[in-house]
Amino acid sequence: MKNKSLKVTIITGASGGIGEAIANQLASRKKDLVLIARSTEKLKLQCESLMKRYGINAQFIAIDLAETDSALKVFKEVETRGLDVDMLVNNAGIGSSGDFVNQCLQSELNLIQLNICTLVALTHLFLPQMLAKKFGTVVNIASMTAFMPMPYMAIYAASKAFVRSFTQAISEECKPNGVHVLLFSPGLTKTNFNATAGLNDEKARGLRSDYRQANQTPEQVAGELIDALDKRRHFAISGRRNRIGAKILALLPDLMIARNIANGYRKRLKL
Repeated sequence: MKNKSLKVTIITGASGGIGEAIANQLASRKKDLVLIARSTEKLKLQCESLMKRYGINAQFIAIDLAETDSALKVFKEVETRGLDVDMLVNNAGIGSSGDFVNQCLQSELNLIQLNICTLVALTHLFLPQMLAKKFGTVVNIASMTAFMPMPYMAIYAASKAFVRSFTQAISEECKPNGVHVLLFSPGLTKTNFNATAGLNDEKARGLRSDYRQANQTPEQVAGELIDALDKRRHFAISGRRNRIGAKILALLPDLMIARNIANGYRKRLKL
């Protein structure tokens, strides 16, 4: 069934954590949604719940965004449904942890595909329509790791550094055409990220990334993202502690940051 004039927000990685919280906040503002993640059953239940609670139109596309052609499949499906995308929230991402040489190469390449390639592809596919309308929003979710080289999370941090640089660049390109681009960087949040990134308790302690250090919930992070959108900000860091940390990191050489992280990891894990 086509919805020829339905204006929607696309949220990737929408079935849990920060993505789910963003979906809830936008639905509460009567935004119609297209939720993207892998689990058909979970997305179906999520959409039914959002429609019942908020009286919106919520649709889903179940797909693995780590597949190389996934962005084009999403774009074509949105076109087939006749949807008008006003906002794209590139939230989907995965992490990895441990010595780089011990990581599964294919898993690291999948991380790059999802965190970088699919994000770039979705942005490239949907942005022209926004520019033509001179209206729309793109939100790219980075991380506090975007501000530092991160030994023992080398590929993940590098992928988020790419997101940071890419988003800040296209934000300036889009300003004259009325399209709002936001780079949003959460810190450690109480989600299932550690488990999916292979950050067991030992590794998390080594990187000071265990959830005892987490100072925000997904709902708090989503609330700060909505606030940044309301204020038309082009860059925002979630959490006061994280904002202070980013200012400190900006004063330190990358080499010093990387050395301190690596030394701290080895010391805490007695390596």
